[in-house]
Amino acid sequence: MPEAPDMTTQPRPTYVIGAGPGGLAVAAALRTRGVRAVVVEKSDAVGSSWRRHYDRLHLHTTRRLSALPGLAVPRRFGRWVARDNVVRYLEKYAEFHELELVTGVEVTRIERASDDSGWTLHASGGRELAAGAVIVATGFNHTPRLPEWPGREAYGKELLHAADYRAAAPYADRDVLVVGVGNTGAEIAVDLAEGGAARVRLAVRTAPHIVRRSTAGWPAQRTGILVRRLPVWLVDRLSALVARASVPDLSAYGLPRPATGLYSRVRQGAIPIQDVGLIDAVRSGRVEPVAAVDALDGDEVVLADGTRISPDVVIAATGYRRALEGLVGHLDVLDDRGRPRVHGGRTPAHAPDLYFTGFTNPISGMFRELALDGRKIAKAVARKDRARP
Repeated sequence: MPEAPDMTTQPRPTYVIGAGPGGLAVAAALRTRGVRAVVVEKSDAVGSSWRRHYDRLHLHTTRRLSALPGLAVPRRFGRWVARDNVVRYLEKYAEFHELELVTGVEVTRIERASDDSGWTLHASGGRELAAGAVIVATGFNHTPRLPEWPGREAYGKELLHAADYRAAAPYADRDVLVVGVGNTGAEIAVDLAEGGAARVRLAVRTAPHIVRRSTAGWPAQRTGILVRRLPVWLVDRLSALVARASVPDLSAYGLPRPATGLYSRVRQGAIPIQDVGLIDAVRSGRVEPVAAVDALDGDEVVLADGTRISPDVVIAATGYRRALEGLVGHLDVLDDRGRPRVHGGRTPAHAPDLYFTGFTNPISGMFRELALDGRKIAKAVARKDRARP
């Protein structure tokens, strides 16, 4: 275990908002550099979003490339780490680095300190916390986003967001429509098909890119790391060649190859699906791709091609909002989609000492990028601390 640095002379600490992997990574990196970091978490434990994910979930990145700074992921967790083991790792990580963690407290607003020498955090219970620097790490998957479909409020069947899905057992022998063909929607659809649902349909608005999670032992993540700095057009061409060689054409099953290049889509925020059974499920008919949802009408779902269907359950795998507007929206640090304009070791020019981590979804792996961000942020904060009189 690393030797604990002396931080007793730092009355105004750096505050880290969020005790997910991003917040823990930067807090550990700060502690290693001798900077006092206090992690504030609104739930009662670290890794709260991971605790809520569906049971089947595994990291789509390899164990070796998913470690946070200063602590390897145990080998016994296997190459693709299961959700419960991710939670165990995060718990051990906070304990190993002896992180200063405050749970059950929600930071609701960040403002520049009156003397312009730091930040004031407004938190639940009327608390006001004085911070030298602030790192916002509240997470990519923060607030479930449910589309405002016409007729949604009066829909007569069961409707839930993927955030509330845990396992297939409650849906055995039922007709289920999964809306959204990102990694979450694809994996839930496969889970339902394998778990005994009577029928599983998958509503698709835009045909996704599908990649093999691993080919001949080579993980897709390593390819993502190698190509992320290449020209977009080149990666698009290379990925198209790889897809034709490794992924069958599913057009006959209602899932055509996408018209836009893989990396072009990534730059727009659409991450390719890593196949964990979707290809076989579609080819065997256990998962049926259908058109996107346009509206809900009584007990029926109206699809974009005019088809009306009557599933027993609709599960919306329609993503999340970052929900940063209340926290920092007044500081002019977000773009028109509510995302931080800068992240990692950089801060906005007009908001010094305010950092963001975990608000991108890179093809090189979220945990890997969180680890890199953590080190960059810690280096920047420590450098500024040394420069202060």
